[in-house]
Amino acid sequence: MGKIRPEDLEKIRERMARTINMREGDARARVTVHMGTCGIAAGARKIMSTLMDLVEERGIDDVVVTTSGCAGLCSREPMLTVELKGEAPVKYVDMDEDKTKSIFSEHIISGKVVKEYALAIGSERVG
Repeated sequence: MGKIRPEDLEKIRERMARTINMREGDARARVTVHMGTCGIAAGARKIMSTLMDLVEERGIDDVVVTTSGCAGLCSREPMLTVELKGEAPVKYVDMDEDKTKSIFSEHIISGKVVKEYALAIGSERVG
């Protein structure tokens, strides 16, 4: 590995700033990948990687990608939840890379719920 040059540091800083914004920024969409041990064992890391790659490849800055623990449905992992500003959250189950790309294009970008992959629409929170 060669020495790090000042221009390399700037590229690293920009990449890290984009990553932080993806996880913490104020955005029109929030995507949560459920990453309890069951989710990780079922492939949630690949789902997270796919989402982060899609956001970065397309230069999107209004989508927050974050994680949570187990959602309580271990047999349906990997799972993700999409929340568009002003709309009910949608929980997607049995995810793989192709389903993730489809949900990204259709729901996160175009605003259309992909019903064939959705388990539930709405929040499980009470009150």
